[in-house]
Amino acid sequence: MKQIVVISGKGGTGKTTIVASLAALAKNIVIADCDVDAPDLHLILKPNIKETREFRGSKTATKDDSKCIKCRRCEEVCRFNAIKNLSINSFSCEGCGACVFICPVNAIELKEKISGYVYVSETKYGWMSHAKLNPGEEASGKLVAVVKENAKKIAEKENKNLILIDGSPGIGCPVIASLSGADIALIVTEPTMSGIHDLKRILSVAEHFNIKPVVCVNKYNINLENSNEIINICRKNGIEVAGKISFNPVVTEAMVAGIPVVQFSDDEISYEIKHIWENIKILIEYET
Repeated sequence: MKQIVVISGKGGTGKTTIVASLAALAKNIVIADCDVDAPDLHLILKPNIKETREFRGSKTATKDDSKCIKCRRCEEVCRFNAIKNLSINSFSCEGCGACVFICPVNAIELKEKISGYVYVSETKYGWMSHAKLNPGEEASGKLVAVVKENAKKIAEKENKNLILIDGSPGIGCPVIASLSGADIALIVTEPTMSGIHDLKRILSVAEHFNIKPVVCVNKYNINLENSNEIINICRKNGIEVAGKISFNPVVTEAMVAGIPVVQFSDDEISYEIKHIWENIKILIEYET
């Protein structure tokens, strides 16, 4: 079973747009949307949800007022100012447990809370594992691990030989969780100064976890000088450039229509994405 994770050093590079088109091009796959903080792959793939489960990834402090002796030690020890006037604000509570430890009458305990929801769905391109973290919640890395584990179980059950993962932007915990176990990381970047800076950061993360990176330069023709610099960085570091994608208004039209670009248009950009997919198949020795 092969795993391809598509990531980017920053948001807005076109990562999800490319994943949607790869999902339409690939065969015998399971799709996983691991951008759990702000998932939007479903807007294009239009999944039919078959299973929904609560995700309890964090804890919050709760107080039994009948036991409380109003000593206020919990207020003194809370570093997040979550306890005021002997009342616990669940939104401010970080679940550190200091108040539980300090309470002399065991009036406070940590209880798991619903941090988000996990879904298993069907799309016209295959099964999809995805999730949504509630606003302001943490434990995104844990939730990504759940999404990937569900994708793996589906792949084994349905005899699929490829998991296509839409990872989170940046270099934080959800990205690291997305990279775990991947055969290759397709890094989507753009020819801007911030794009080059963030490309270097995400390349160092992939190297640290020994994941083979390949690079796609999206909207390369908006700044050819920066595009050439990206390509030179890759060459110096022995990193394969899977392809380049030109800036084209048809992408926006496809997104508005909720259709993968490669199915929306036979324009040049569709050819460019198909070329990238062919290169990736060669790199991972993937056969449908």
